[in-house]
This record gives sequence, C-alpha cells and structure tokens, in this order.
Amino acid sequence: MAWLLLVVSGFGEIFSVMGLNKLSKGFNLKGLLLLVFSLGTSFYLLSIALQTIPMGTAYGIWTGIGTIGVTVVGMLVYGESRDVRRLLFIGMIMVSTIGLKLVS
Repeated sequence: MAWLLLVVSGFGEIFSVMGLNKLSKGFNLKGLLLLVFSLGTSFYLLSIALQTIPMGTAYGIWTGIGTIGVTVVGMLVYGESRDVRRLLFIGMIMVSTIGLKLVS
C-alpha cells in the first residue's frame, strides 16, 4: 500500500508543478488551487509512505516520478523539446528510479 501511495504522491507533484506553471504567467486562482491542493496531497501521501519505505528510497522515487512526469507533460502539453539526448536522460532517471525500488 505504501508503494501505491508513493506513486500517487509523485503524480501529485506533477500536478503541483502544472499549477505553478499557470501562476508563473500571472495570478490565476485555478493555478493556485491546483498547486495548493496537489502539493498538500502529495506531501501528505509521501509522509504516510515514509512510515514504511526508507526515506532515501521514497524521496528518490518521488522526485523521479515528478521529474519524468513534468518533463513528459512539458513535451506533450507545452511543446517543449523532444531532443534525443533529453529522452536519453529521462530514460536514465527512469532506470535509476526503478533500480531504487528493486534494491529496497
């Protein structure tokens, strides 16, 4: 159950960055609500997962999910670069994140 909460928490981080992106273009109530709700939920679920999963492993996976997710959203939604080198490094983060899960 802790691993599922950790994954959902990572997705909360993705949505919080999307809210932050909306706020970067000027005050936006929807962006603020998305940021506060998703980041609060993300931290709450992460804190529950930390009761079972070692801190370094949980944080590494949480940030990996967030980094990969935000980068993919940036490519698909916001038209950011899909350079092969960028995809290679995203793949390396993904392999590292999966590796943390396997060794814990």
